[in-house]
Amino acid sequence: MTKTVIGLLRHGQTNWNIDFRLQGVTDIPLNETGIEQAQIAGQVIAKSAVDGQAWDLILSSPLSRARDTAVMVGEAIGISGVSIEELLLERSFGEAEGLSHEEWKTKYNDTNHVPGGETLEQLEARAWILLQRLLDHHEGKRVLTVSHGALIRTLLRLVSKGEYPREGERLGNACLSIFEHSPESGWSIASYRPQTLSH
Repeated sequence: MTKTVIGLLRHGQTNWNIDFRLQGVTDIPLNETGIEQAQIAGQVIAKSAVDGQAWDLILSSPLSRARDTAVMVGEAIGISGVSIEELLLERSFGEAEGLSHEEWKTKYNDTNHVPGGETLEQLEARAWILLQRLLDHHEGKRVLTVSHGALIRTLLRLVSKGEYPREGERLGNACLSIFEHSPESGWSIASYRPQTLSH
């Protein structure tokens, strides 16, 4: 049985995360806390690798907050190259990017259809394409990906058939959930941890 394992790590904190602003595809850098979170995540992931849970490669969203997180984690676990996977990009919120969640909900009657933005249906379709691409290119491997809150939430919801994330649950920066795929049973969630990784 060929098992494929995908780690979904959210990037470290940015200043817009603190203000609950919609980042989407706007390229906001990690702040000092985010850099520290990425470094700690690398140490935690490196420690689990000692227990036989090593990763074969790292893929990252092209946005710097994810890419920089991926590079720091890679340094900690001994993987020097980070490959960019465009499908790991955050959901685009179009002209709503930069607004707070409250402003977004107040300004748009239908937050799912914002000019220039990606609808939930489009995001879900992209999430399935991403999972298939990971399977096509990395079957049987352990692949650590670094991505974003809205995309990771969508992947969790689709694979868990709505069980995760739970109602009102936020995904912390630098949190890690793990998916598995086997030819017999398809995709499943092996580990769901919405909390920021810590020692």
